Amino acid sequence: MIVTVTGASGFLGGAVAAALVAAGHEVRTLQRRPSGVEGVIDILGTVTDPDAVTRAVAGAEGVVHLAAKVSLAGDPAEFREVNVEGTRLLLDGARRAGTSRFVQVSSPSVAHAGAALAGVGAEPASPAHARGEYARTKAEGELLALDADSAAMPVVAVRPHIVWGPGDTQLVARVVDRARRGRLPLLDGGTALIDSTYIDNAASAIVAALHRADAAHGRAFVITNGEPRPVGDLLAGICLASGVRPPRWSVPAGLARTAGSVVEWGWALRPGADEPPMTRFLAEQLSTAHWFDQRETREALDWRPSVSIDEGLRRLAEYTGAHG
Repeated sequence: MIVTVTGASGFLGGAVAAALVAAGHEVRTLQRRPSGVEGVIDILGTVTDPDAVTRAVAGAEGVVHLAAKVSLAGDPAEFREVNVEGTRLLLDGARRAGTSRFVQVSSPSVAHAGAALAGVGAEPASPAHARGEYARTKAEGELLALDADSAAMPVVAVRPHIVWGPGDTQLVARVVDRARRGRLPLLDGGTALIDSTYIDNAASAIVAALHRADAAHGRAFVITNGEPRPVGDLLAGICLASGVRPPRWSVPAGLARTAGSVVEWGWALRPGADEPPMTRFLAEQLSTAHWFDQRETREALDWRPSVSIDEGLRRLAEYTGAHG
């Protein structure tokens, strides 16, 4: 197929584009800077630019939409412009171009209302209950995409959960940086059980969703390794593989949530240069269980993860040794 991938300059988007090239597809990418992915045709622009969208989807048989504004804080209007209106524009452009399958890459946070998610599937996206502007607007974007599902353009929504791996400049880099500076606490001892997804598995699942769109359309699927671990264990594994000491100090989750709410309020008045050190959403993510039943995902997408968490940590350590 000719496949258009948005957001291929990002960690997951680049891995998806590379996996599609490896599978023999002709891949175009749409993002603001070169993707750096070998074998693709880069179209520079944004999903909020109608002309760029039209050029990117012209003749495309498949679209994989990963571009999004991802942050713990920021201007609500910016989140809405990219995550909602950009999705709407891309869906309209894909329909006009005769695209025959569309994969919306979403997030489990669209169904997270602060309570534990233990052994559940893809619960309904809820903009009204999701925490933070990112989750709320991603929930709206997912609902828009699934509402566009049709026989002419089957739509599948996938929600990769906590994607990590070598070269990750978001989760892994931030965990390592904060741990190195002694600013990475465990909440309630780091005992909350959570799922995560190694990068290769997340990319292969998204490619599988594109291939299986005819059979799996109209539904959302959570993607994980299917190996839930205490959050403290996962953080320790990432830190040790990256050559830094794991976090050892603990903070009560209730205190962290209160502090996160205060930080969010202060950040709204005077934003910092980087992500806020804590938000209520982040405190909830680090202190509540969120692991998912993967049986429906694996059956519908005819997919299985190929890299275990332990193997992923070994690869991360190998990468750290090679790159410092």
